[in-house]
Amino acid sequence: MIQLIDKDTGTPIGVITPEEHAILVAALEKEGPHDHDYWVDAISLEAIEREHPEAGALVALLRTAIGGREGVEVLCGSDW
Repeated sequence: MIQLIDKDTGTPIGVITPEEHAILVAALEKEGPHDHDYWVDAISLEAIEREHPEAGALVALLRTAIGGREGVEVLCGSDW
């Protein structure tokens, strides 16, 4: 299991499976080789939903993390 953390607040978002982590990493881009966080927004979630309909729990978790914000900067596992 892999812990997701809100980079801005340090708040745990939740725990995902290695399979969900692979979906998340494949769907999102790092800004550079030394970048260890991912920006998740509504557009990202729509793409994940479209390409991975089995990832409903991951999408729901991230949608909750975004809340009323434009998006959330996510750290995965031991990246922080």
